Amino acid sequence: MAGGAAKYRHLSRKSSHRQALLRNLVTSLFKHESITTTWPKAKEAQRLAEKLITLGKKNTEASRRRALSVFYTPHELLPKLFGPLRERYAERPGGYTRVLRVEPKKDDQAASAILELVDGPKDIRFAMTARTVARQRSQGNDILNELTKLNVQKVTRFRKDGVEDLEQAIKKLELDGKEDKKETGSKQ
Repeated sequence: MAGGAAKYRHLSRKSSHRQALLRNLVTSLFKHESITTTWPKAKEAQRLAEKLITLGKKNTEASRRRALSVFYTPHELLPKLFGPLRERYAERPGGYTRVLRVEPKKDDQAASAILELVDGPKDIRFAMTARTVARQRSQGNDILNELTKLNVQKVTRFRKDGVEDLEQAIKKLELDGKEDKKETGSKQ
């Protein structure tokens, strides 16, 4: 049926190939905490990843078996899912992953995206917010604009010690900026 309301993206693959693809993407996501792929694949993998983190938060024997059936390397990833990730997202009601559109990287110009776990060490929004605040402070602007305030609130809201982590990242960027200025000044 053309134009019918689909419950998921078929990704131009038969079901077994699609399931294998999504399992592989989710396994890589939990292993590396950030992956780059096409936008439709990222959106479908995001659905599966959210369900797996919810299973990790439940921490029952049935949820362990279900997660075991999804991962390609379960003995490596189950302790991570039911350990650090479960603790990281214990207070968060949902939204454990983020899909960020990026410039097309492939020759075919397909819409690319980064799929990442939020509040982790590779959280791009956290790094970009810290960089923005550091730049504004170096320019003498102690008052943040509304968008930056909103991003600061978003990246610190559910992160454990979020405000302290953000301040540490800002200070590190400020120190790196001062070292870069010294190096360029000595070369001239």
